Amino acid sequence: MTDQIHDRLLIIDFGSQVTQLIARRLRELDVYCEIHPYQNVDADLIRDMAPKAVILSGGPDSVTRDGSPRAPDALFDMGIPVLGICYGQQVMMQQLGGLVEGGKISGGGGTAEFGRAFVTPEGQLNLLDGWFGDGKEQVWMSHGDHVSKLAPGFEVYGTSPNAPYAITADTTRNFYAVQFHPEVHHTPKGAKLYENFVRLAGFAGDWTMGAYREEAVQRIRDQVGNKNVICALSGGVDSSVAAALIHEAVGDQLTCVFVDHGLLRKNEAEEVVGMFRDHMNLQVIHADETELFLGELEGQSDPETKRKIIGRLFIDVFQKYADQIEGAEFLAQGTLYPDVIESVSFSGGPSVTIKSHHNVGGLPEKMGLKLVEPLRELFKDEVRALGRELGLPDHFIGRHPFPGPGLAIRCPGEITRAKLDILREADAVYIDQIRKHGLYDEIWQAFCAILPVRTVGVMGDGRTYDYACALRAVTSVDGMTADYYPFTHEFLGETATRIINEVPGINRVTYDITSKPPGTIEWE
Repeated sequence: MTDQIHDRLLIIDFGSQVTQLIARRLRELDVYCEIHPYQNVDADLIRDMAPKAVILSGGPDSVTRDGSPRAPDALFDMGIPVLGICYGQQVMMQQLGGLVEGGKISGGGGTAEFGRAFVTPEGQLNLLDGWFGDGKEQVWMSHGDHVSKLAPGFEVYGTSPNAPYAITADTTRNFYAVQFHPEVHHTPKGAKLYENFVRLAGFAGDWTMGAYREEAVQRIRDQVGNKNVICALSGGVDSSVAAALIHEAVGDQLTCVFVDHGLLRKNEAEEVVGMFRDHMNLQVIHADETELFLGELEGQSDPETKRKIIGRLFIDVFQKYADQIEGAEFLAQGTLYPDVIESVSFSGGPSVTIKSHHNVGGLPEKMGLKLVEPLRELFKDEVRALGRELGLPDHFIGRHPFPGPGLAIRCPGEITRAKLDILREADAVYIDQIRKHGLYDEIWQAFCAILPVRTVGVMGDGRTYDYACALRAVTSVDGMTADYYPFTHEFLGETATRIINEVPGINRVTYDITSKPPGTIEWE
């Protein structure tokens, strides 16, 4: 938990796949919130955190099942405003004296409701200010069970065809409950509902990146003292913002190590090193280890083998340069709040995998270093806002994600220098096209992959036998799921013409229209 500076909101997570969206909606309202799995929440944690309000998330279980998840009973006697979402509504009813009827999924006879629905109002409720201007509101339902009897003190304020108690409240105790999911974009006015709830709960809206910057700088100074810090600078948004923030806190006590493995995009090393060393006056070691990495990757085509080679060499190279920094006791990482959440599974233990792109695998223990993770309370959009607050240029902090193994996983099959050179040029043309058409900020991630096939083509009066490439562009909220971007045929045709004309070695261009799932965003 962060220091008790801001008003806090506690989200008790019952396992919904969209709980993080609740937190994002609240952070957008300048409200500091934390997600805690229900198993970890007891009366002592709530009293220690002292939240101004609590939200109970959705979840996949059925409250009609013996042993299903519950909120601490003491919560409802603490005088804290509570909002229950879907399963959270059913928990409130079950624990406070109401009744939940099992749907078909949980073996009951009730009617399940999944997808778009329309709620109509029953009376006036401050939580719903700004709703029902047209007499009904679209919402997103996803429930098998439903409330069949309200708990004492609750009244109904909204109904849908299959949820007679779609919106309920006990206004005396500031308890509110809805059967739908306001956090998803399929509930168009869901953000307004959250805005009303935090207003009713008395939040000041004091969670801003300007305030966070000042607090984080002081925390870093308190933690580091006069010791030195090293940071693995990848050039990605997270490590870049972490480095800029730590540098503001401790200045020359920070040294960044930029490992150039020869698998970067066109001009990337020069841009990253130039910005941090020349324009921001950070101490940056440019570890050009292209020969080492490409030498060991020569002849390798298995994607997992390539990843392991790159990961092993990165650790070896980073440690080699870190050992040259005298008095280094801290390692900086760009860990974000979603990584912290995902590091604890729904069963309360370690997750099967923790994202590795934010940490230098095993180095803290191996080198006896302590971690500095100044971004671990932030979501990605907050990191970008903090980066702007720190003076990083928009074109840099708004860049699309780039994988740790770099172009290695955009070059299926064997990696060669010639293929990498072709890929860099094709990718640069593609991104230039996206920027020229004003589409860059609409896309989560876009890149070019060079395919391990060669095809026959005709250029002028001659025959060519060159590589094919695939263009990839997706929209996403968090990278967990993604849809392909719907470029126009005119854009794709224009881009293909430019790549074929401007990049020797490519004579065929394709566009990947696979969503995630079933595909992944990257090709390997």
